Amino acid sequence: MSKNLDAGYRSDWLHKMAAVCEASSTIDSTLFEKYKVKRGLRDLDGQGVLTGLTEISEIRSYTVVDHDLVPCEGKLYYQGIDIEEIVDGFLTEKRFGYEEVVYLLLFGRLPNETELEELKDMLANYRQSLPTSFVRDIIMKAPSVDLMNTLGRSVLTLYSYDDRADDTSTENVLRQCLQLVALFPMFSVYGYQAACYFHEGSSFFLHPPKREYSTAENILHMLRPNSEFTPLEAKILDIALVLHAEHGGGNNSTFTDHVVTSSGTDTYAAISAALGSLKGPRHGGANVKVSLMFEDMKKRVKDWEDEEEVESYLTALLNRQVFDKSGLIYGMGHAVYSISDPRARTFRKFVEKLAEEKGMQKEFALYHLVEKLAPKVIANERHIYKGVSANIDFYSGLVYSMLELPNELYTPLFAIARIAGWSAHRLEELVNAGKIIRPAYKAVCKHQHYVPMSERGGVFHE
Repeated sequence: MSKNLDAGYRSDWLHKMAAVCEASSTIDSTLFEKYKVKRGLRDLDGQGVLTGLTEISEIRSYTVVDHDLVPCEGKLYYQGIDIEEIVDGFLTEKRFGYEEVVYLLLFGRLPNETELEELKDMLANYRQSLPTSFVRDIIMKAPSVDLMNTLGRSVLTLYSYDDRADDTSTENVLRQCLQLVALFPMFSVYGYQAACYFHEGSSFFLHPPKREYSTAENILHMLRPNSEFTPLEAKILDIALVLHAEHGGGNNSTFTDHVVTSSGTDTYAAISAALGSLKGPRHGGANVKVSLMFEDMKKRVKDWEDEEEVESYLTALLNRQVFDKSGLIYGMGHAVYSISDPRARTFRKFVEKLAEEKGMQKEFALYHLVEKLAPKVIANERHIYKGVSANIDFYSGLVYSMLELPNELYTPLFAIARIAGWSAHRLEELVNAGKIIRPAYKAVCKHQHYVPMSERGGVFHE
């Protein structure tokens, strides 16, 4: 498909009518408060509106003291187990953790050694099952510069390769989900290689995945021309996948997964919808924004150790004077956590080790300084109802840059991890057979009569 979709036909008409569209779509902001609308499905104090129950994970950001909600250090539990304990556990026993977490999220308990090997063998088999024609016809033809679109298209096309695509039995959906867990890294990395070749003219290579490698190892192996990586690189990428694998049923992409699954549709449609949600810069795309923001900061701030200079840049960010002029410090703040994000807290310990290996201590020190200064700057410039701390996106961008991963793969890496959580939530929604999710919207337009064509005026011609 050519660029003719954006050929600019009647661009003057589109420009004028866009203003009309905006005017007709704008709703008086006072009406949201008048009708007690929970915008974003959140209360005014930021608490999410309860729309469902889940056993898959729990996010804790406050404790109850004398009937009052008191903010606390953030905690994240996978199937009731503290994520920090999970990470400490598999690191102490010297193994990769993502596959173990996939098992935990899907089946509700930690696997024993035999069960874990069975799962890893199943994933390895599914990685080998992708037809050569799929890579040639779907990934290599018309490659997109946006890899989230490549990933979504690949998922939707799998429907045509599946003889039981519409079967929503637990066994079949489990099969489909495990295949997606296995294939997401291939779709993402191969899509990147194809885009580089066709859009940038770089060399084209495809390394087949290795059975004996973990998901993290295979990503680095397939991505790098020489397939080489250090044990620390693979370990930290694995930790990143573990920390991104799941985050409750209320985040935008997982809730999308629940909404679409509740309609009774197939796995590929539900997961592609979740991918569309994750692509957004307010969700999974935030880690790219963090990385780009710091690149801009490093150009504008002469002395990375000067607190006043860094603070001045952060103030300029909030005042829409620099970078993308959005008024945001990307990577700071979270819809749920206030004092700390446990994923960022866990990640930070390993980021420093990787910075030392890569000789990027100055970059890490700058990130650490921004993490220290940003909450104070935001408190001075904004009226906020809760504390602000670094979230997982804040450090994941730095980690991916130190791993020399391209920006185009940052959000797909989030999806590679989160397919585990999406799969668990899809199964939970299907097993519990709830109603189709359908919240209410109140119509506030005024009623009017139909006007015959001969009596109508025009927007610009009255």
